[in-house]
Amino acid sequence: MQSGNVTTPFGRRPMSLALVRQQVATAEIPPGKRADKWKVFRDASEARVLLGLQDRSLAVLDALLSFYPENELRQDAQLVVFPSNAQLSLRAHGIAGATLRRHLALLVDAGLVIRKDSANGKRYARKDRSGVIESAFGFDISPLLLRCEELAVMAQKVAADRAAFRRAKEELTIRRRDVRKLISAAIEEGAPGDWATMEDVYISLVSRVPRAPTMAEVVEVSKEMTLLHEKIINALKGVDNLKNTSSYAAHNEPHIQNSKPDSTNELEPSSEKELGANPRLNPPAKAGLQRSFPLGLVLKACPEISAYGPAGTIGNWRDLMSAAVVARSMLGISPSAYQEACEVMGPENAAVTLACILERAGHINSAGGYLRDLTSRAQRGEFSLGPVLMALLRSAGDSGREAG
Repeated sequence: MQSGNVTTPFGRRPMSLALVRQQVATAEIPPGKRADKWKVFRDASEARVLLGLQDRSLAVLDALLSFYPENELRQDAQLVVFPSNAQLSLRAHGIAGATLRRHLALLVDAGLVIRKDSANGKRYARKDRSGVIESAFGFDISPLLLRCEELAVMAQKVAADRAAFRRAKEELTIRRRDVRKLISAAIEEGAPGDWATMEDVYISLVSRVPRAPTMAEVVEVSKEMTLLHEKIINALKGVDNLKNTSSYAAHNEPHIQNSKPDSTNELEPSSEKELGANPRLNPPAKAGLQRSFPLGLVLKACPEISAYGPAGTIGNWRDLMSAAVVARSMLGISPSAYQEACEVMGPENAAVTLACILERAGHINSAGGYLRDLTSRAQRGEFSLGPVLMALLRSAGDSGREAG
């Protein structure tokens, strides 16, 4: 190999002891060692965060490897590639010159390639009369062969961490769903217990989950959510008449029973294609649909609506619906548009929807047109209040933290 000699960079590029160690190490690659260059590249791509690399850096490394003619890196092969910046830029999908130089420097700093500069800084190969390369100046890719096992271990660690993170998020999502529905059921069916306090704890935990949480944040919130779940279960264990109470409510108060037991309108991220938004599995809501969220949660997400309630407060769902009628007039929403929303969503869900619109009134050009659009989507089974309330809760939490 041509990497046995320690060389210094051309021009004003500094030399460091780390570069010396890299070059010395490549001279000690065990004889006969070989590795598939694309397997090594995939491992480096997987471990890019640990290596401090960006996506563009990998594109440049990919381009460099494409100039090595064989698929296998070998200890006894010539492992210096010498493309010009123009050739490299072309194979790196047209990356700009300054960007190319920056990412080449990142690859060097990460210890994946070594500069082997000529006397004038040009990249070229010197061949003998038979066409065999005697010496080459450019980028030495032998560190990839030297570190192939290390890169494989790093890639496996990243993959394992990603799988653990995915499992932790799934566990938190399930725990959130369980807590949300248990609290809602307890409140709706009148089970004894301090459910308002538990709901406050739940909302506080949900507001602590950022849009892009870390593993530590997910694990911490999940542990506290599990403790809350256990506390709820223990409180419900002492309720002997839950079944009878539920049956009585189903007979005498059908307007608070869930006609969509599989609905996913709890406070967790969802898409328009979720199960609860599938019109074939769950028909569009009609008048009398069970409200999906406790009133306290709605008022925390939409505090503006309280000013329109009787005496400036809202104490129950009837107050919320009365406040929605007043807010409808203030927002310039026609009676027919609101009536249609009540018929499609149900009066309580329509009132919650209007409270959400009021909360975001400054960002909506036409409140009436927006409500009609949401009503149309609800009629098709494509609208869920869960993500809307979730976003407003997070926004309220962020505002509170900034104010503090």
